[in-house]
Amino acid sequence: MNRIVLYYHKLSSPEYFYRFASAVLPWVLLPCVACFAIGLYAGLVLSPPDYQQGDTVRIMYIHVPAAWMSLFIYVVMAFAGLLAVVWHTKIAEWTAMACAPIGAMFTAVTLITGSLWGRPTWGTYWAWDARLTAELVLLFLYLGVIALYHAINDSRQAARAASLLALVGLVNIPIIHFSVKWWNTLHQGASVRLTGASSIHESMLWPLLIMALATNLYFVVSLLNRLRVKILEAESGKAWVQALESNHHE
Repeated sequence: MNRIVLYYHKLSSPEYFYRFASAVLPWVLLPCVACFAIGLYAGLVLSPPDYQQGDTVRIMYIHVPAAWMSLFIYVVMAFAGLLAVVWHTKIAEWTAMACAPIGAMFTAVTLITGSLWGRPTWGTYWAWDARLTAELVLLFLYLGVIALYHAINDSRQAARAASLLALVGLVNIPIIHFSVKWWNTLHQGASVRLTGASSIHESMLWPLLIMALATNLYFVVSLLNRLRVKILEAESGKAWVQALESNHHE
């Protein structure tokens, strides 16, 4: 436990975190590109068409990982927001705020691809289905966090206020996840299970999981890049940043 606390305090240092992120990025970027290349080729070319939906099912390889990420990123944002509210650390504040636009992007992709998938499957681009509606609320929550952050002049106070909104919005996550069980919705139940056998065929499952890994790696790459830029902006007057910039110019 003491090691975890010590490591957390180390990562809370902007200089240490910047150097940590810079060291990790190359090791995440290459696997990210590789997973996207393999996953997209396997999903769009190698995997078979569905016996009912035909080639329309290929939207799944974008829609499902994006939907998973929209929920996962919100939880990460809320957790970072909790750390920001409790311990007032800059890195936690910046992390929470950096998560919001990435999560909003994945949520928008989920809604757009879901609409495109819904037209041939359900006969309409949009239905006020419980899961669809809750996912739309999730997008509004992301946009609300972004808007609140930019509405307050004091950036640190703004980050903590937006973090509180993110924590309140956590109630929407289980609603999205369990909506299929709680209400009679157009969405089918989960095809991929962490425990027990998945109902999706192997030929479709492995490209889907690779795409899920690709989107997770993309999130890490995007988050670390955003944090590096934010740290350099916020710490521009510090000696270590000036030394870093002078080394780049040499």
